[in-house]
Amino acid sequence: MTRTTTSPALVELSGVGKHYGNVRALEGVSLEVRAGEITCVLGDNGAGKSTLIKIIAGLHQHDAGTLAIEGEDTRLASPREALDRGIATVYQDLAVVPLMPVWRNFFLGSEPRKGIGPFKRMDVDFMRRTARAELLRMGIDLRDVDQPIGTLSGGERQCVAIARAVYFGAKVLILDEPTAALGVKQSGVVLKYVAAARDEGLGVVLITHNPHHAYLVGDRFVLLRRGTMVGNHERADITLDDLTRQMAGGTDLDDLRHELQRP
Repeated sequence: MTRTTTSPALVELSGVGKHYGNVRALEGVSLEVRAGEITCVLGDNGAGKSTLIKIIAGLHQHDAGTLAIEGEDTRLASPREALDRGIATVYQDLAVVPLMPVWRNFFLGSEPRKGIGPFKRMDVDFMRRTARAELLRMGIDLRDVDQPIGTLSGGERQCVAIARAVYFGAKVLILDEPTAALGVKQSGVVLKYVAAARDEGLGVVLITHNPHHAYLVGDRFVLLRRGTMVGNHERADITLDDLTRQMAGGTDLDDLRHELQRP
């Protein structure tokens, strides 16, 4: 597939590997993340998805291959450095305080303050207004930003986290299995806001084991199995059936079907 842009990818991994002692977690993995596009990383449990997230998010450093951010070879030393470089990660177990209101969780750890000296305090009115406005801008119309975030559905909490990353200037948004614990309707809501983040110009990395969800929004698909890359496809080059078949193991699936046939 021919590209019309010559700008460097927001994030590009080339031949990246990671070992923990004698255990190979990743080997030879390459992918790129571009502004306004969604790169889906698919694989079953143990495929290496979590290790890949940790490398891009700055939790772990790769020990083979290269990681480039906007064309510059980089070794991220910490999640704080990744955030400073515009890479935000939303993990499956969202880092929220359930009893705190939505607006407080929206600004958690980055609360704006007003006043001077000993009279400095959190600017609650600004946080309430901004949280509501930013959620509405992403199409998220909550009943009340003062309600505890723990009262929201899992899909709504994911959407708040996505809107927060957009507001705080993320260029790359990594989503770790955002639909894994959700039903069909809530999964659809989350995917809608994943697409909204893409339309805001972010480069999105969607980690999932569900090829149907990936194919609804993805622009390219990287398939992992046991730490190695077994596929890297543009959307135009692969069908949903082929994507599902490759993720399921291809010939392994055919062998299983044969074994399960009635005699």
